[in-house]
Amino acid sequence: MNWLVIFFVVWNIIVTLLYCIDKQRSKKRAWRISESGLIIYAFLFGGAGAVLGMILFNHKTSKMKFRLLVPLAFVLNVVAILWLNYLIS
Repeated sequence: MNWLVIFFVVWNIIVTLLYCIDKQRSKKRAWRISESGLIIYAFLFGGAGAVLGMILFNHKTSKMKFRLLVPLAFVLNVVAILWLNYLIS
């Protein structure tokens, strides 16, 4: 179970950093990470990192699809993690 927790923590840190990178690139008008990519990362067990990235960097908070889908991804991630924990134990 420890490896699973470490994976989730590291992955969510990476997702948070992706939101930070995209925010910095938006300020510089540089190449960006696609919106669909950011949302997919949230649904692939990065929901907590995406929520944290949105809050910390005030990134994508005005976009309705992010305001709806990222919290949904977080909730589904929690349910999936609890289900995986149930299966493993």
